Amino acid sequence: MFMMQVFRTPDKWKVFFQRLVSEISKLGVDSIPLVIIISLFIGAVITIQMTINIVSPLIPSYSTGLATREILLLEFSSSMMCLILAGKVGSNIASEIGTMRVTEQIDAIDIMGINSANFIVLPKVVGFVLFVPVLCVLSMFMGLVGGWFIARFTTMISVENYVFGIQSFFNEWYVWYGIIKTLVFAYIIASVAAYYGYYVKGGSLEVGQASTKAVVSSSILILLADVILTKLLLQ
Repeated sequence: MFMMQVFRTPDKWKVFFQRLVSEISKLGVDSIPLVIIISLFIGAVITIQMTINIVSPLIPSYSTGLATREILLLEFSSSMMCLILAGKVGSNIASEIGTMRVTEQIDAIDIMGINSANFIVLPKVVGFVLFVPVLCVLSMFMGLVGGWFIARFTTMISVENYVFGIQSFFNEWYVWYGIIKTLVFAYIIASVAAYYGYYVKGGSLEVGQASTKAVVSSSILILLADVILTKLLLQ
């Protein structure tokens, strides 16, 4: 019922697009440094772990690059990254809307005859869903770069073997699979956080509790959706 209120035609498209650009900047662009840092380190750690654990002479040395690529494309850059963004973006949305509710700003918007759910929530949901594929692809790239740094500046694996492993047996569908998953996860994060923030009652303490509930609920739903989407898209 709440999302039916959200997905209505905006009263003024000009105002909607202005808020949309603002939300893309706040929720998406501001998340780029976090995505870059985490992806670099995770890519490096995956490469180190694979190099240490693949010790059989029957397994070719380029398997490290191949395994790093598959882990990043199939799971980390979509599911794990969205779990991390649920903490950053989800808590941001829930606390912002919850503060508007307890300070009666939403009530003031309703009194003016404006659909407050549509006015406040729709730009956040659309903006985050539109920008999250950029974060997903960026995470994939930076994770591979993190592994390349290990190959370049250590003696664990040669750069040639690492790059050859990245290029070996590449399946383009895995990239699209990761992007599709992030679109669904982004919608879950934004809509669940907006719901908890919009219907909060009380004061600042309740806003904090709503923010925590939003992150926990969206994380559980992301993991559930991950299982379902993996079954549907990769079977």
